[in-house]
Amino acid sequence: MTLHIFNPDHDLALASGLDNFTAPHAGRQLRHDLGWLPALWADEEDYILVDDVATALKRVRHRPIRCRHFVSYQQLASLAVTRIEPWGWNAALCAQLRRYGVESGKWKVEGEKGNDWLDTIRELSHRRTAAQLLPLLQTEGTVGEANECTTIEEVQALVNKYGQAVLKAPWSSSGRGVRFLTPHTSHFSPQNIDGWLHNILLKQGSVMVEPLYTKVKDFGMEFYSDGEGNISYSGLSLFHTSNGAYTGNIIATEQAKREMLSRYLPTPLLDQTQERICQILGDVFKNKYQGPFGIDMMVVKLLSVKSLVLSDICPNTSKVKSLNSQHSTLNFLHPCVEINLRRTMGHVALALGKVCNPTADDDIRYVMRINYFKNNYKLKIRRQ
Repeated sequence: MTLHIFNPDHDLALASGLDNFTAPHAGRQLRHDLGWLPALWADEEDYILVDDVATALKRVRHRPIRCRHFVSYQQLASLAVTRIEPWGWNAALCAQLRRYGVESGKWKVEGEKGNDWLDTIRELSHRRTAAQLLPLLQTEGTVGEANECTTIEEVQALVNKYGQAVLKAPWSSSGRGVRFLTPHTSHFSPQNIDGWLHNILLKQGSVMVEPLYTKVKDFGMEFYSDGEGNISYSGLSLFHTSNGAYTGNIIATEQAKREMLSRYLPTPLLDQTQERICQILGDVFKNKYQGPFGIDMMVVKLLSVKSLVLSDICPNTSKVKSLNSQHSTLNFLHPCVEINLRRTMGHVALALGKVCNPTADDDIRYVMRINYFKNNYKLKIRRQ
């Protein structure tokens, strides 16, 4: 049997690299209020670790789910589980499991070899991995560039080159650790960006710098790595963001989501990208990571980076135009904005799709949101 854990503070814990990490209040409350979420994909006999068993049972009372075996931290040492599946693996979670008497042998999963597997997962979660994957996914109809910088001078040079840029901390959670810049003659001044940048370089060693594109639509692809060199595709994730922070997902069949995206991009380009990801990351994650992961992507407009001409961001312009000839505007695919080496809200939406639409009706669509109301986080699902 498997023990499931919803630890939404995973990205922040990973960034800290600490065993004794304390999540901010919002992260702790999110974990408390939505700790029941793994019930959507857990098997009937599995266990789900929650902060409050009574609260979890109340939250799932009217939901058509199979697993209702919620357990507290005090019960961990006595559970007969053979594996553990958290939202994401990090050193702080492992330290917490140790404190409650969980044997370390239960942490390890197939495909994770050696004693340094946590360090390996942390390094693979660095935004450098996405930057390295990005050029391997480039083809006609795509756009994207990411650079790792270790000095403020390197950052300033790229900001001057791009005209507008996005700065990202190597490890950060959704909506955090991201800054937007335009060049200034002598120093970075907007939002005291120089102090933020200095702090990131000091604590994390580098910062990622990317062109700022005009985004048309956010979406992602969800996958699963078996740790043995095989990557399977789970489905599309159509989500919404506000200032870089996640706000909600569309729940629909795969066919319906493909049709929605076909208004912006040719579906053969999406299929080609999906296949390339499975081919490339199978070798990258072999013997290193087993579990779900997601890749955020976006549709961007032509010439969205003011200081670059079309040939700079996408060679073979004529081929791109023919590829997008069925669309009213010329759009590009950014195939790898970031890699989330953990379960994502996209995976939650896929699981909810099976619950909300068991007949896979292409005309049935919902919107999933995480709302904060009266000092509580709640999962809300609304029919479109």
